[in-house]
Amino acid sequence: MAREGRGGREGRGGHGLARVAVVVRAGAAPLGWLGVIAAGTGAVPSGLTGRTPGIMAGVVLFAGAAALVALTRRKRYVVLARGAVRAGRHDVLQDRRVSVRTWRRGHRWWLLLAFAAALGSAFAVPVAGGLLLAGAGLGLRLKAAWIGRRERALDALLWVRVDWLDDRGGAPAGNAVKGLRATGVAAGDAAPGGARRRTPAAV
Repeated sequence: MAREGRGGREGRGGHGLARVAVVVRAGAAPLGWLGVIAAGTGAVPSGLTGRTPGIMAGVVLFAGAAALVALTRRKRYVVLARGAVRAGRHDVLQDRRVSVRTWRRGHRWWLLLAFAAALGSAFAVPVAGGLLLAGAGLGLRLKAAWIGRRERALDALLWVRVDWLDDRGGAPAGNAVKGLRATGVAAGDAAPGGARRRTPAAV
């Protein structure tokens, strides 16, 4: 197996592979930070409902979004993980930063629109829109952590072919994904769950 730092290039019959947990986790930070900023800014206007009802609605939306995002498609991930096959020696492992950058570039306009909508909603229901975004970000982080626990149980890291991801670099368990690849836990530059490794990985 080789590593590719700048993309999902194939080589000698292999495929570019991206870490499933990294792709899932890629949106957690931007959604979380945009949500916090929108919620803070949204606390300024009193809106149609007033701040207290808006905050209460936001807390409900935060919890609901986090749970929904974290639990969505878990059965699909389980099925794919069980059927994962060993990555080939010519498969190319995409660096974590490349997978994250690809997802964020592919979703940048969606993120900006979601942020604008959260800010605009503050004039009707203060804070709620921002907390909804933040909850979605937390849900992605929880889902990635759950995938990490499965990786530790399997003693293997889960990868998806880059050419099976959608046009925005996401959907690692989408309908186009026919199966996952597996490597040892020392492969790549991301730990189980998709976080950056604290210590260098074995080459």
